Amino acid sequence: MIYSKLRIVISLSRNYASQSYFHNRGTESLRALTMGQLLEKTTNKYPDRPALISRHQKQVLTFQQVLEQADTLAAAFKIIGLQPQDRVGIWAPNMVEWYVTHMACARGGLVLVNLNPAYQSDEIKNLINAVDMKAMVCAHKFKTQNYYQHLLNVCPELFNCPPGGLKSPNAPSLKSVVVISDENLQGTFKYKDLITMPKKSDILSIKGWQHHIDPDQVCHIQFTSGTTGTPKAPMHSHFHLVNNSYYIGKGNELDKKHHKICVQVPFFHAYGTAITIAAALNHGATLVAPSASFDPDKSLEALKYEKCTVIHGTPTMYVDLIKAQRDKREEVNTEIAVIGGAPCSPHLLKQMTQHLGVQKVKSLYGLTETISGVFQSLDNEDEFLVTSTVGHLMEHLEAKVVDTQGRMVPNGTPGELLIRGYSTTLGYWQNEKKTKELIGPDKWLHTGDQFILMENGYGQIVGRIKDVIIRGGENIYPKEIEDHLNTHPDILESQVVGVPHERLGEEVCAVVRLQAKASVTLQDLDAHCRGKMAYFNIPSRMEIVDSFPKTVSGKIQKHKIVENILNFKK
Repeated sequence: MIYSKLRIVISLSRNYASQSYFHNRGTESLRALTMGQLLEKTTNKYPDRPALISRHQKQVLTFQQVLEQADTLAAAFKIIGLQPQDRVGIWAPNMVEWYVTHMACARGGLVLVNLNPAYQSDEIKNLINAVDMKAMVCAHKFKTQNYYQHLLNVCPELFNCPPGGLKSPNAPSLKSVVVISDENLQGTFKYKDLITMPKKSDILSIKGWQHHIDPDQVCHIQFTSGTTGTPKAPMHSHFHLVNNSYYIGKGNELDKKHHKICVQVPFFHAYGTAITIAAALNHGATLVAPSASFDPDKSLEALKYEKCTVIHGTPTMYVDLIKAQRDKREEVNTEIAVIGGAPCSPHLLKQMTQHLGVQKVKSLYGLTETISGVFQSLDNEDEFLVTSTVGHLMEHLEAKVVDTQGRMVPNGTPGELLIRGYSTTLGYWQNEKKTKELIGPDKWLHTGDQFILMENGYGQIVGRIKDVIIRGGENIYPKEIEDHLNTHPDILESQVVGVPHERLGEEVCAVVRLQAKASVTLQDLDAHCRGKMAYFNIPSRMEIVDSFPKTVSGKIQKHKIVENILNFKK
């Protein structure tokens, strides 16, 4: 049962006989570095190596250029009044300015707040207020989104205020808006103008400031959800991000040679921030952004012309990429494909090997509350381990699986996965109650995932204790959608569940009880939701029922709702 190739790892680990507990002690020491110091170390090592190639913007930045631009932008942030630990939102698709803003916040001791580019006005208002955001860096327009207009909807005062002088009762903390645009937009700083503000002495002061930034300070907030109610905002330190991403990069073999990574995932997601950007920074890898958002045709072009050796994506992205490759038959030969968001099926593995020339597939499991990685593929795994597990427990972490009473279960028995280690969140921003629910006095973090822990340190996801729906790698929280659907005048009550979908993994299904004599269609739901929530939250399927299955105590049984839908389909 224990594979010979794992003997070295197992000899460095400790597990209680027959119990679902594993401790990977690690073979290297954790490093007390900030993200800004890491950027400087990598720049000193590879100054002229490209850090980011943005094909859609026709821009290439070396690590030296990233450092210089980050320090310039950090100095500009200081000039417009931002102080260490102020929260700065970044609301844009994948672009050079997103990357530089990330690094500028690290160099200036600011807290980067990642925002989904699909958010709508009400959602962004809630998030600004959730963490008392002081500044926002955003694109002007992208696809159907007009970010400036969204901000005007939230803060109409923006149109009549000087740049940096915003005062709005709807978002009291927000003072400055920086727009990535060639247009002069009332009340905002233009990104291009902002970086011309600092003098040489201002930039030098940023370089001299680095030893004042504590690696244990908060550097990053990644929301677990994003709309109605109060979203949870896990806080992570420089120490968390630097070290977890180092081991992720090492596990993905970025330490073995200079790799070029085709980035299909959005920067704002933990996949983009930690698994992609920070891991590449640790090991001097080059990021290639084919397009502002996922486009399989553009990804193929990047693989072909940039000769990318690594691809990052979710299973859905790989399905679409393979479809495009079948049509175009481009010359690509990728060494490593990193897959996250959902496990890789045996069929998908074969397709990736056949059509994309992938030599190795690396699985990864994590959650926002652990900055990203918890379990990850090791080298030279067989098909069973790649397709049936989420990888091996990462270094310097402990894992155990417990029953509903908190007692460890035997190896191979399902239960809730708990994690303990250096990378667990510092807590939810200004939400002590939820933080205590997440992390106990013993420092074990409750993932809410039903899991099987193997004796050799590998893990399998059995199901989710939480009601989170994973659609194409995107975490969707039903209650947020239910709360909005229930505002429809013809809907009496709603439940939102995930049902299987061949390409996306799951699709969002709204199950509704209607008011007497009312009639509602899926198109009605779409119209009710459009512009009020991100597109991926909008139900793509609807079922009308007379009642919901419930327990004796009156609790609605969502698993039975799903069973009923699937049985009805048959």
